[in-house]
Amino acid sequence: MPDLLVRLYDLPGAASERNRQAEQGIVIRRAMAYEKQAVVQWVTHRFGTGWAGECDVAFTRVPVSCFIATDAGNIAGFACHDVTCLNFFGPTGVDEKYRRTGIGKALLLSCLHAMAAKGYAYAVIGGAGPTEFFVKTAGAQPIAGSTPGIYHDRLTLQDMDKGEIP
Repeated sequence: MPDLLVRLYDLPGAASERNRQAEQGIVIRRAMAYEKQAVVQWVTHRFGTGWAGECDVAFTRVPVSCFIATDAGNIAGFACHDVTCLNFFGPTGVDEKYRRTGIGKALLLSCLHAMAAKGYAYAVIGGAGPTEFFVKTAGAQPIAGSTPGIYHDRLTLQDMDKGEIP
């Protein structure tokens, strides 16, 4: 999966996407420090320890670089930036029952706008999975020669995901 490059100075608006979600009862917002354990546990349970580790780092940033989607106080999705590398978007994920509702789009654009507000002109989406989503939503473009990118020597984490440490 290639890395993707996004022009942050040419993004669609995030507010309208957050408003669309609010009409459905979904709140898109920056996570708060006191929510760290709940968010990291939620990510661990649904997406594994690798993404949870990156999410954990998001809570060390000031301001917190993790956005969440909530439905009546329950987490429906998350998106982080500036965790494994500065100027990188991700990881991001939406609970299965909320997929294809626009939550992922609202989370992505909220993060990208936060990155632009920090002064970045471009963002990298590392090892992007659904590249079509990022191209369509944010105008992302593949970066030639970027596979496997920063994720070239990944730990398998299979034993750690089971709670066992080798």
